Amino acid sequence: MSLFNLIRRVRMPNLFVFSMWKTFYIKPNEIGILYHRSDFKRILQPGTYRYFGWHWNVKTYDLNQPEAKIENLELLLRNHGSELQQYLLVVQTGFNQTTLVHFGQNWLSIAPNQLRAFWRGFIEVESYLFNLDESLELPPQFVQRVRGISLTGVKKFQVSEYEIGLLYVQNDFVRPLEPGEYAFWSVDRNVTMRTISRILPNPDFPLEDVLIERHPDFVAAYCEIVQLLSNQVAIIRYQGKVISILAPCSRKLFWQGVEVEIIDITTDVKLPSRLVRELVSGLSEAFSLSKKYLHVCQVPPQHVGLLYINQEFQTQLQAGMHAWWMFGISLKTEVFDLRQQTMEVSGQDILSKDKVPLRLNLTAGFRILDPLRAKNGLSDINTYLYKEAQFALRAAVGEKTLDALLEDKGAIDRSIAEHIHQKTADHGIEVDSVGVKDIILPGEIRNILGKVVEAEKSAQANVIRRREETAATRSMLNTARVMEDNPVALRLKELEVLERIAEKIETIQVNGSLDSILTELIRINRS
Repeated sequence: MSLFNLIRRVRMPNLFVFSMWKTFYIKPNEIGILYHRSDFKRILQPGTYRYFGWHWNVKTYDLNQPEAKIENLELLLRNHGSELQQYLLVVQTGFNQTTLVHFGQNWLSIAPNQLRAFWRGFIEVESYLFNLDESLELPPQFVQRVRGISLTGVKKFQVSEYEIGLLYVQNDFVRPLEPGEYAFWSVDRNVTMRTISRILPNPDFPLEDVLIERHPDFVAAYCEIVQLLSNQVAIIRYQGKVISILAPCSRKLFWQGVEVEIIDITTDVKLPSRLVRELVSGLSEAFSLSKKYLHVCQVPPQHVGLLYINQEFQTQLQAGMHAWWMFGISLKTEVFDLRQQTMEVSGQDILSKDKVPLRLNLTAGFRILDPLRAKNGLSDINTYLYKEAQFALRAAVGEKTLDALLEDKGAIDRSIAEHIHQKTADHGIEVDSVGVKDIILPGEIRNILGKVVEAEKSAQANVIRRREETAATRSMLNTARVMEDNPVALRLKELEVLERIAEKIETIQVNGSLDSILTELIRINRS
């Protein structure tokens, strides 16, 4: 000890003794740990404490924070475990363990390989240890108690009443989850859930092949599996309604409760009428599902269809709706109208035999009697008939002069009909009628013909006029002869003349007899 300190102790003994004591106050909501130098000595409850010496130290902790965040906790527990555990709830988890700690209204999750401590007494503290090797799922009572609380390392899932949940750990399917609330530890692994609606009978199951191959128990308990051979087609119905159509070699899962109809397409490539009504003529949803798998042909009344499978003719199709499965085969259908059809050959510019340019329009009526012969013999029926009508028209017009054509247009029709009949007889086609509708002349030719017609009609009018004049003269002569021999007839003629004159005069004043009137009229006429 230095001389200065020795002098201080001697001169101020009371003050020196007082400075050797240390006083510590622990509040009611606190707890303390007493250390001498750095060595643990004891736990101090709320109150006042005095210790002699300079090397005493107290670390206080607020009990409103239940977790005891003590430095060197593991070392203290190892050396003073029995004393500390009177005041602490110690939680220590292994590599495959987790813990839930409940204090007051709060919950805390503790991950594996952790050492944590919580003060006892001030707030009630409980801990629950879980072995992750046994189960990742929290028991239902804990799920309800931690509802609405966010916990590190815990995933919560809600499965609605119309759903099924699929639980996956590390992307591997584990088990289905019925409707309800679930919570799982996910501290060191990826835990996910995928929900699938039970309302839809044909949902998209994730990784269907994996479920079928690796989880047959789940498939047997919940699903209907449909697996087809190369010659099979399946129609899936739910509550009587088509919900899916599966192609050959397909495999798919459905919820239990669906109806499955499997069809062997080696014998039933054509759909029966009941399936045609259901898949083609029925609900639009059914047709939208089936149209990519079906070849559909509608044959109207008074028509006939031809069916070709793999480019080979099979049969004729009567009026109605027909459908075939298209798997593994090539299908083609053609529909032919058996009614009378009309073909127009318009605007044909042709020179007559006397080199007069003409434009003609032709109409032909035809009927297909044998569609198979027509199809096998002709690639395009309408084009063939059009060209043959053209050739026949040109041949008929080119062999006749304009006068001959105008005098007998029926000859053109007969010539064309005879030509077309010969060409179409071997192809199952009947031409019922052929006729030239219009013969259009160039403008100058029309003018010349107009003048010729005008001259002819003028000459005919002159002849008629002369004939009428001769007849009138002969009639007048005969009338004169009658009146000469018959005074009464002459008198009647005079009255007729008087009547005609009276029609043109508004007022007539008669003085004297009728004879004097006639005499005066004759005199006026002479003057």
